[in-house]
Amino acid sequence: MRTVAVVGASLAGLSAARSLRKQGYDGRLVVIGDELHRPYDRPPLSKEFLAGTLGEADLALEAQDEDLCAEWLLGTRATGLDRADRAVRLADGREVRVDGLVIATGAAARRLPGSDGLAGVHVLRTLDDARALRDELARGGRLVVIGGGFIGAEVASTAYALGLDVTVVEVAPTPLAGPLGAAMGAIVSGLHADHGVRLLCGVGVKGLSGERRVDAVLLEDGRSVPADIVLVGVGACPGVEWLAGSGVELDNGVKCGADGRTALAGVVAVGDCANWYDPRAGAHRRVEHWTGARERPEAAVATLLAGGAVAPGVPRPPYFWSDQYGVRIQFAGHAAGADSVTVEEGAADDRNVLAVYRRAGDPVAVLGMNQPRLFTRWRKQLAAPTS
Repeated sequence: MRTVAVVGASLAGLSAARSLRKQGYDGRLVVIGDELHRPYDRPPLSKEFLAGTLGEADLALEAQDEDLCAEWLLGTRATGLDRADRAVRLADGREVRVDGLVIATGAAARRLPGSDGLAGVHVLRTLDDARALRDELARGGRLVVIGGGFIGAEVASTAYALGLDVTVVEVAPTPLAGPLGAAMGAIVSGLHADHGVRLLCGVGVKGLSGERRVDAVLLEDGRSVPADIVLVGVGACPGVEWLAGSGVELDNGVKCGADGRTALAGVVAVGDCANWYDPRAGAHRRVEHWTGARERPEAAVATLLAGGAVAPGVPRPPYFWSDQYGVRIQFAGHAAGADSVTVEEGAADDRNVLAVYRRAGDPVAVLGMNQPRLFTRWRKQLAAPTS
């Protein structure tokens, strides 16, 4: 291969570029990113960066002396992939012809319909998003978080520590029931009530009120929640619209094998946009976690450089963590399909717990709240090869 392009310049794209060089690729390497920023770490955006305890320089993912001998095309997004010419089309009119392609275009935050142009309404996905939200939180006031997932919960925790009045609105009866199951989701989301943050569950958002700036969140049940600032944390959509008509199969992102290979030869996908096959589950799963974006590019690059001739391995079970109200929450595996969950250590009421999810008696996931040592042991067990 004379030219390989990596489309996406965040953690997954950087990890792929590093893997290419580490695995011996010495040809032309082009990294394309729609943001102007060099690769940066996203998890602190909802925590330390918002709180002002971490600066922008601390977010950098590249070492000062790191040189991948790559061409960086930043501040321009990919708009199409020409299958016949094997060319990536860019918004600024340029084309990059490639022999190999790594798709790492991530995902974009979902926005609330009707919120465009209304001051005080934010999403949190990028550094620019975090800058804008941080400036508003510094002024204080009433924050309403729409969505009780991990990003929403982390922002609520950070804002609470900054002294804001915080309300979290969640349409589901139990926050985090999707990734953690209802029982453990209720325990983790109980951290809000423990700290005096209002949690309104089982009610949807009808809209927002305000002329130039938001002043309230209107709920489906007729209530109105006053707001000076609103964070919309209702998930993300994979950034794959630019691949329409390219021959890359799209299904909740880029549909991939267990090693990131796509339906097109010489094209792999990694990161939040990649819907990898999980042999353990017998299904495709799109994993939006930092660890997957760091680890999985190594396998994808290996299959790209080998032309698909290497046998795919089994990806490690997905792992993520969250810091809320001073509690470290860690989770590995898949809660979906578990038929039981048991507390193995600690007490749920103390938010200090190690819980194991099982299916037919076999562990399939583990949750830890302030249990790093036991959690690490169980995580290794989940990742161990099965006979």
